Amino acid sequence: MTVLKDGDKAPDFTLQTDGGGKVSLSGLKGRKVVLYFYPADDTKGCTTEAIDFTAAIPAFDKAGAVIVGVSPDSVASHDKFKAKHALGVILAADPDRATIERYGVWGEKTLYGRKFMGLIRSTFLIGADGRIVRIWRNVRVKGHVPAVLEAAEAA
Repeated sequence: MTVLKDGDKAPDFTLQTDGGGKVSLSGLKGRKVVLYFYPADDTKGCTTEAIDFTAAIPAFDKAGAVIVGVSPDSVASHDKFKAKHALGVILAADPDRATIERYGVWGEKTLYGRKFMGLIRSTFLIGADGRIVRIWRNVRVKGHVPAVLEAAEAA
């Protein structure tokens, strides 16, 4: 498994997005990128996180950062999720988990004593130069977006 750390060059990716678009890290070069990985559309924590990031878009814009959420869900699922909750963030689909694996956020999780493989909620702040500024792993949703915004403003 890939273990990225602060200062590493962020792995490039090109993914399909909601609304039939595409997003790539190389296409966002020159901007800070908040790349957040979440387990599934329309689940409690993931919905709260997406709504919190959406509410903070003006502040992230001011900090020169674009927000991209990635999950293994399909583009169709993202479209429904985005419409249902009026989300403003870019949602990228990674059903084959290639980008998820490159960022090292697929791994063993435990829920109610049961172990299984799944997406580990994580956020990467990538600088305008394409290098990783900061990584948050095993994210707790409450209070996460303000912490990421503070780091983006400082970067």
